[in-house]
Amino acid sequence: MTDTRTRAERLAGAIADAIVAGEWVPGDRLDEQALAERYGVSRTPVREALRQLGATGLIELRPRRGAAVALVTPEELDELFVATAEIEATCARLAALGMSPVDRRRLEALHDDMGALAAADDPVAYAEANTAFHGAIYAGARNAVLAEVALGLRRRLLPYRKAQFRAPGRPALSHREHGAVVDAIRCGDAAGAHAAMLHHVGLVERAVDALAGRAAPRRGAA
Repeated sequence: MTDTRTRAERLAGAIADAIVAGEWVPGDRLDEQALAERYGVSRTPVREALRQLGATGLIELRPRRGAAVALVTPEELDELFVATAEIEATCARLAALGMSPVDRRRLEALHDDMGALAAADDPVAYAEANTAFHGAIYAGARNAVLAEVALGLRRRLLPYRKAQFRAPGRPALSHREHGAVVDAIRCGDAAGAHAAMLHHVGLVERAVDALAGRAAPRRGAA
């Protein structure tokens, strides 16, 4: 079961990358058999991968009509990133105030481990560690409501946030941006942590827009 789930998760990532890169456009039907042939798998992991992507809103699962790429307008995507930046910045600010010394050391250790992944330019492993890194900050905020909102937004943006790491050098840049957040949290600098996370999420959006061939909106936070 674990192997099947892992295979489906990797397949979901590959399909999401292709959608974000424009290989499929909104309205395109995603045929299970065609996907199975393209990726050299059976239809079982394809169905699970499509179910996972349906939960993010990247595709639509239509009864008796199968799956299709959902229409996510640039304006909707921008709104999601704005909301994410504000929520994650608040989590970083509260983490700077409320994280225990043990939690701070764990966050630093995770950041250090991610440095090796960034140096190796391993986008898949870095993306997985990136989810854990941000999750640690949500937990460090010590606010279950904020953490739930942050996780919900992350699920909706996850295909885009993972796809950004396909851009050459993006893991290393992300790691550098994380460093500013970690430094502020370690020092208990709430305002600095808030500003560093706002800046980081703004740059994530620009990386996603560049990957999709769009011009990122200009905002003071970025």
